[in-house]
Amino acid sequence: MDFTGQHVVITGASSGIGRATAARIARANGTVTLIARRSNVLEDVCRDIGERASWIAADAGMKDEILGALDIAVERNGPIDGLFLNAGTEGMFSLTPDYTDDAFAEALLVNVWSLFWAVRHVLPAMIKRKKGAILVTGSLGAETGMVGNIGYCTSKHAALGIARTIAMEAAPHGVRCNTINPGFIDTPMLSDVPESFKAQMARRVPQKRVGTPEEAAAVAAFLLSNDASHVTAQSLAVDGGLLGTLMIEE
Repeated sequence: MDFTGQHVVITGASSGIGRATAARIARANGTVTLIARRSNVLEDVCRDIGERASWIAADAGMKDEILGALDIAVERNGPIDGLFLNAGTEGMFSLTPDYTDDAFAEALLVNVWSLFWAVRHVLPAMIKRKKGAILVTGSLGAETGMVGNIGYCTSKHAALGIARTIAMEAAPHGVRCNTINPGFIDTPMLSDVPESFKAQMARRVPQKRVGTPEEAAAVAAFLLSNDASHVTAQSLAVDGGLLGTLMIEE
């Protein structure tokens, strides 16, 4: 993959899949703008990635902040060729009768409204230029139900609907939109999960292991690249085969 001359903006870019994707695109000669909340972490990440990376601190769940960050990215590095909407929240873990209104609203704000705001803001320029790739981080919870996390699951189903709608609307104008659905990936989201539970999760995966951010980033970078020029409206799981199989634990 070659990202020479391309500017890719990544939200939720300070760690995990976002960070790994930024690094991969920079290595392929792309210019990357990293957006996340923690300025001190972003500064360190961009230092590690190198001169092709710059950062803007913003909360994806705050409309003015995310739209302002996107405008700054264009002012600094030119039109956005690729937009990776990776920021998200796992939400509250509780059975539905105990799930609070505030927790449900927070999941929708970060995982749905932020996507809508960002896509609506960036899409007109992409359509005018007749080029662009949008990628949304979904989840296996975008395709299945999830016990104990109705806010996250609902929001990821909605994110998939956004991506597929945008793909259909933008396809005649040379703009693509896809989703990547990570399975059990070793990101900070799993940092507080006990090792015993991680091992249990890994046993459910046909490959018998948890994935790495770099493995997910390889797929994300492909979908954002010109190599995927005829790929749109797709939802690709990076999960070691979990979604596509019925595992019988031994």
